[in-house]
Amino acid sequence: MENRRRGRTASALALAAVMGLFVSSAATASAVGAPSTSGIPESTVSTSGSELLTARAKARVQEMSVAEQAATVVMGHVAGTDPSALRSYMESGLGGFILMGANIPATEAELQALTAALTVDPGLPPLIAVDQEGGFVSRLHGDGFPASLSLKGLPVAETSAAFTARGSLVARAGITVNFGTVADYTDDPGSFIHGRALGTDPAAAAERVAAATVAQEQLVASTLKHFPGHGAAPGDSHHAIPSTTMGIEEWRATAAVPFAAGIDAGASLLMYGHLAYAAVDPLPASLSPRWHEIARDELGFTGVAVTDDLGMLLSSGDPAYADPVTNAVAAIAAGNDLVLMIAGSDAQTAGSMVAGIAAAAEAGTLPPERLEEAAARVVALRMQTAAATARWSICDDCEPVG
Repeated sequence: MENRRRGRTASALALAAVMGLFVSSAATASAVGAPSTSGIPESTVSTSGSELLTARAKARVQEMSVAEQAATVVMGHVAGTDPSALRSYMESGLGGFILMGANIPATEAELQALTAALTVDPGLPPLIAVDQEGGFVSRLHGDGFPASLSLKGLPVAETSAAFTARGSLVARAGITVNFGTVADYTDDPGSFIHGRALGTDPAAAAERVAAATVAQEQLVASTLKHFPGHGAAPGDSHHAIPSTTMGIEEWRATAAVPFAAGIDAGASLLMYGHLAYAAVDPLPASLSPRWHEIARDELGFTGVAVTDDLGMLLSSGDPAYADPVTNAVAAIAAGNDLVLMIAGSDAQTAGSMVAGIAAAAEAGTLPPERLEEAAARVVALRMQTAAATARWSICDDCEPVG
């Protein structure tokens, strides 16, 4: 099954207008569906758009040094709202940047200037990400749209409407990735994930996860989290490594269902949680080759696999995960394509991770072909971002749906 980004086309224009937004310049047909064929062998020109994009991304990665490939698979973060300082930080060639609350200025215009400054090479812009779930987890101003706490009890159409509005808010800020779709579910009100989940059973969660994915993919690259499912593993992975004894067959019938629905709906990214299904693999899923195989081979996911904040592993207190560079290398080796660290990081952390990943690839402890594969997936998504030309602005004569 093909996992792909939805084009920013006239359908996105219509949906955005319904939510109180409009596209002032819709993406052209050539933006996503027909990328330039320059530099690609003639024999590949007749392939599908996705295959051509993959070929272009692989060719670009093969031209990179090992250090450049390593930088591509790291998403950086530093606090602050000074566009020039953030641009200097991104000049190292990092593949992405995650915006947290301390990066969000007072006005949308200031935020647009900030996100624009993060792009050093317009031909291959970084992935600019944010956690905009709505409700409990919101970074951006102006998101008064319904969130999981109410959406889980409302018709599925309300989820589509809310996430169309939310995706529009994210997109017009110049942000290209939303880590915003919680595909976990639980019926336990005492679970820390309950208030963020879109359903309390597999089927209800799956319907809403699929709806949220379709809505956002017309506007930004959406992300399913926290694979393979936080609801089955009690505890908060911000402070520990939650564990469950659930076996693979039970998982397939329960926790897997919303993730499968989101993947089928076209989610661009899959975020791996720091939680252990001990009967499948004692390692946290974020560091587990087995869970990456399951997502690729059983669920058909072909997009970018990204870790949750690697700083959370440090916060667990487990001495096995005390070194962020070691964690980053292990995460790429396990099958992640993109790693990020926020908690406990500083301005040098991303660079240290890049250096560690490059050194491991050069030494052979991280197979070079694994690094190339990861970098190619990230570059392909960055190329799609570069191809999008939609520009977003507030609709003067309509109000966002509340």
